[in-house]
Amino acid sequence: MAEVQQHPQYGQHYGHQSPTDAIKSMLPERGPTASQVIAVITLFPLGGLLLTLAGLTLAGTVVGLAVTTPLFILFSPVLVPAALTIGLAVTGFLTSGAFGLTGMSSLAYILNYVRQISGKIAHQLGEKVQQMPDQMEGAKRRMQDTAGYVGQRTKEVGQQTARGTQETART
Repeated sequence: MAEVQQHPQYGQHYGHQSPTDAIKSMLPERGPTASQVIAVITLFPLGGLLLTLAGLTLAGTVVGLAVTTPLFILFSPVLVPAALTIGLAVTGFLTSGAFGLTGMSSLAYILNYVRQISGKIAHQLGEKVQQMPDQMEGAKRRMQDTAGYVGQRTKEVGQQTARGTQETART
């Protein structure tokens, strides 16, 4: 008995199919859309043009290098120190710029940090200053209450003293 295999994606049996039918069953049922055809038509010539330009650039570079190599060999005693000097100068300028940029960004960070801290402190002081009149009013009320209590207490002590002296005078 022949085994019938089922393709997991398409779910069709191809155990007894001809090779042509098996290949056709793997192909999509619909053709490409119009937008896909237009994309291929426009991008194929563009890709070919870019590949052609890449080949011409490579060929020009190889020819230019073949022509200038003898000149580089003849003038290398002058070109090597000049290239080193220019390289060191460019490195110095780039390093200087990097240090300057790092310094400026560090100062900007510190300035923003100080502004945030001072803003928080000012906000907290502002809250305390707003709370100050309320605290002063509370302190005034407590002082008045305390003064009233002390006055009342003094009056009571005075009355007790007067009673004590009157009783002592009677006896």
